[in-house]
Amino acid sequence: MLLSVVIPVYKGAQSIGSLVSKLHETLQGISFEIVLVNDGSPDNSEEVCAALALRYPRVSFISLRRNFGEFNAVICGLNHTKGHFTVIIDDDFQNPPSEILKLLNKAQSDNLDVVYSYYEDKKHHYVRNVGSWLVNQMTTYLFGKPKDLYLSSFKLIKKEVVTEICKYTGPYPYIDALIFRVTKNVGRVLVEHHARTEGQSSYTVQKLIALFLSILFGYSLLPVRIILSTGLISLGISFVFLLIQLLGFVDFSATFYAICILGSIQVIGLGIIGEYVAKDFLTQNNHPQFVIKSKHINHAE
Repeated sequence: MLLSVVIPVYKGAQSIGSLVSKLHETLQGISFEIVLVNDGSPDNSEEVCAALALRYPRVSFISLRRNFGEFNAVICGLNHTKGHFTVIIDDDFQNPPSEILKLLNKAQSDNLDVVYSYYEDKKHHYVRNVGSWLVNQMTTYLFGKPKDLYLSSFKLIKKEVVTEICKYTGPYPYIDALIFRVTKNVGRVLVEHHARTEGQSSYTVQKLIALFLSILFGYSLLPVRIILSTGLISLGISFVFLLIQLLGFVDFSATFYAICILGSIQVIGLGIIGEYVAKDFLTQNNHPQFVIKSKHINHAE
């Protein structure tokens, strides 16, 4: 199996059938499979996807018991892929299936582990564009990704990296963070991006905030390190004031010093404890990533 195509489906009943048909037309010259993951859609996406799995031998379908979120749906799909490469593509048809071949050719020609897409003209809603920019700025600092690399949801990942990603069992998977834990051998390729033809984007300000907090507290020790740094700075300022008083410039009460020094030590202690707690949180959490309601797995060769 050369290529697996993972599609998280949410409110995609109107577009997913056409997308699957177009994928078969585009990829007919290579061995491929399609894995659809219905992420608790409130519409009839489950019935539509189930019918597609019965109609096409290359299509497998997994339905989650509730809405777990896009990244959880994606990692569920990744756990059921067999291809040497896996492409992740949205169900809204904004990424033409023909562009998958650009990602595949780039990965093969440059021997890359991951290939991200990027666009000259994005057709997303402005809220999503702003959110993507913020997330990219943050991930550049946190994960050490190249500044010119846009973390698009439309990307191709080599099997070895997919295997490592699927070892993560925490409840809040962020695929790009997991990628950069495994490899820095990544590239990018310019692709087309079309306007949405069916439905409306489910990307909201609330989801942006949830993603931001998930990245910050789930894949970074930055918050506790800020607390630790604040404590150290406060302690330093306390000693500066003490020196000023000893030199006779200003007269502060002993209570002032006690509050400053003891408060600083407490903040430093909380920061140190937070380091251990945060590391343990990143390692141990039994909240489920996803719960499968039903699945229909075809065994295409």
